Amino acid sequence: MNTNDTADGVHQIVPRERMAPSAKKWRDTYALTPNAPLIQREFGYYCLERWYNEGLDRDADLAEVFGYEPPGQVDLGGLGWCEAAFIPAFEEKVLEDRGEHELIQDDAGRSVIVFKGRRSGFMPEYVDHPVHDMKTWQENVKWRLDPQHPDRFITLDQRRLVPSPPPRDFNQQLEKKRQDVAQGLMVRQLCIGGYMYLRSLIGPEALLYKFHDEPELIHDCMQTWLELADVVTAFHQKHFTIDEIFLGEDICFNHGSLISPDMMREFLLPYYQQLIQNMKSRQLDRNRHLYVQIDTDGYSIPLIDVYRESIGMDMMSPFEVASGCDVVEVGRQWPSLIISGGIDKRVLAQGPDAIDRHLEYILPAMRKRGGYIPTCDHGVPEEVSLADYMHYRKRSLELGL
Repeated sequence: MNTNDTADGVHQIVPRERMAPSAKKWRDTYALTPNAPLIQREFGYYCLERWYNEGLDRDADLAEVFGYEPPGQVDLGGLGWCEAAFIPAFEEKVLEDRGEHELIQDDAGRSVIVFKGRRSGFMPEYVDHPVHDMKTWQENVKWRLDPQHPDRFITLDQRRLVPSPPPRDFNQQLEKKRQDVAQGLMVRQLCIGGYMYLRSLIGPEALLYKFHDEPELIHDCMQTWLELADVVTAFHQKHFTIDEIFLGEDICFNHGSLISPDMMREFLLPYYQQLIQNMKSRQLDRNRHLYVQIDTDGYSIPLIDVYRESIGMDMMSPFEVASGCDVVEVGRQWPSLIISGGIDKRVLAQGPDAIDRHLEYILPAMRKRGGYIPTCDHGVPEEVSLADYMHYRKRSLELGL
């Protein structure tokens, strides 16, 4: 019997003729196939309220309206994203009423100033973070990252568990994901990256001092990160072969990395290397390549070689244009790098002519190269009108299919 006949997507990738169309596009993109049709998707949105006021139906299916296709991946959570995967999360509560604003404690233990009655959709002001020293780390935080907590494995979906157990039965989640994998969809493990994790615990400014003043605290935090990530991925790998580990890092600002490559090599990269090595050793399909993606805002170009040489990074996103990133040039310099992002969100607010020039520079060149997923270089901002975004989507479909 041909082994392809019994391939289930877990122990062996299913043959191409059994793959969903979206799965074929994702796998062609990751294989850096020249001239393959471009994946149609978006990073996210900060503009929906404006679009609703401009006539978009609040119940509209955005994929249908904008020409997006079904996902080509199955995402596994449980390891945080912009915040650590606390179980239990911190209690959300109001700490102080400040008129139009309020100081709250969020579920990541941070003290944050937000608009009264509105806690998301904007950049809040962070006042304090839960880790100040080894004492606060051990007493208030570390135990929330216990990999053996009984609620740690009640879901495959959520990036973190707040504030209550998910409604769907675990076995239903498992069966749905197995059905998707049997159609060739790629399995992606989402995980908060080390820098993003440390920043959420300690705060962006205080963290820079801690690297120098309390390196033992940083290493203890990162060892805890590794132990949790290793246990969760090992559990997931009992059920799936993981195609990609996706690290949400946000380690760059508009001029480059927030910490030096030497600091990365001391405090972050050894933990990544150990996790990736452990994951590769547990794969049910030993022939499957484990892709490594790093997601970071800002000017990320100086770190491409650092990540590629240290952890074998295959993919990077989202290449923020305002910080000086040009995906066409990156594609030329690193021909084997899979690239996602690179569409300047600011241009989408400048009208059809500017949108056409921008897309005509990027999409034909990157489609010819292969290995590119076009999305905005962050969430679509409120300045972008529905009409201009519809034009962007029309041209993206014309140039990408």
